[in-house]
Amino acid sequence: MGRFRDALARPGLAAIAEVKRRSPSAGDLRPDADAAGLARAFEESGAAAVSILVDERFGGSFADLQAARAATGAPLLAKGFFRDQGDLLQARIAGADAALLLLRDLDDEQARLLLTGGRTLGLDLLVEAHDAAELERAVGLGADVIGINARDLETFAIDRTAQLELVARAPRDRVVVAESAVSSRAQGAEAELAGADAVLIGSALMRAADPAAKLAEVLARPLVKVCGLTRPEDVDAAAEAGADLAGFVLAESPRRAEAPLPVPATMLSVAVFVGEAEDAGTDLVQLYPEESGHRGRDGTLLRRGEPVATVLDLPWLGEDEEHWRRASQVEGRVVLAGGLTAENVAAAAEAVRPWAVDASRSLEAAPGVKDHARVRAFVDAVRAPEAVRA
Repeated sequence: MGRFRDALARPGLAAIAEVKRRSPSAGDLRPDADAAGLARAFEESGAAAVSILVDERFGGSFADLQAARAATGAPLLAKGFFRDQGDLLQARIAGADAALLLLRDLDDEQARLLLTGGRTLGLDLLVEAHDAAELERAVGLGADVIGINARDLETFAIDRTAQLELVARAPRDRVVVAESAVSSRAQGAEAELAGADAVLIGSALMRAADPAAKLAEVLARPLVKVCGLTRPEDVDAAAEAGADLAGFVLAESPRRAEAPLPVPATMLSVAVFVGEAEDAGTDLVQLYPEESGHRGRDGTLLRRGEPVATVLDLPWLGEDEEHWRRASQVEGRVVLAGGLTAENVAAAAEAVRPWAVDASRSLEAAPGVKDHARVRAFVDAVRAPEAVRA
């Protein structure tokens, strides 16, 4: 396969950063955008690939693609309304490694011809679907890279729930890209946990004061989970500090919440259970086994009942000097918990390289009551340059 597909298929969540001066739905985003400078900056901030709008309706052109090609070695996606082989040839000559095919605008025969022609030219094709029928078509056409757009291109309405359902249904032997409506780490993580290999981020970057810094912010790992939340003001404090996951203990505990509280769009909610999980209406569930009437040591993070990460904790009310070393040897996504504080979390992140870090008691003024200064210090310590990895 080509450079574009291979870049997106690497472990972890990849990002396609988009250069887009304007949008039919939002109007001007960044009219003076420098395609070359942005492409270079996006590559330096961790983009697996860069998308260049080449259609004048978006303020773009093939000259932008050529300029980006001269400025970066990252794989480039040409985005436009391509309908014939001449469009693909022009994209390839301008420096594209991949091109977009919108199934909305193509019948199966047209799409098949463009897929064959693009591959002959050495292009990967990002085949975009918006609904279940188009996803079925993309799979049937043999598309290697399938984009699932949260935005209805007719009405411009966003439906992330429908998008993520389609992402989860896409075959795992394809590279799946969640397109549109990603502007935070939590939203990117939500797409990742649904099964996306990559996210395409455009408008959120173009609106940011520093697009490259915004990209790095969305891609930064580990995520931060503040657990044991019981009060709305503590959820607000965690969100304002920059936490990504809000944990609500629904098992017997001094930190038990009566029910999960609402969280902002920048966070995912997590219900914590021991023994048996219930449907609490949260984005995720954290489930521990029950052992001798207490929470077992390690748990599982679930999305729609499916395991998506391993939660590695300390023994119940105990210590383990080998905790971090043991956690560093576990394959897959790791949520590291147990004894984490603002003072040690950067070292823990460096030693374990977890997908997320989880703190509760160390952030409290009293059981179930968060100390907002400690919450801010903890998140700041995770976001420190030496603790963050993309």
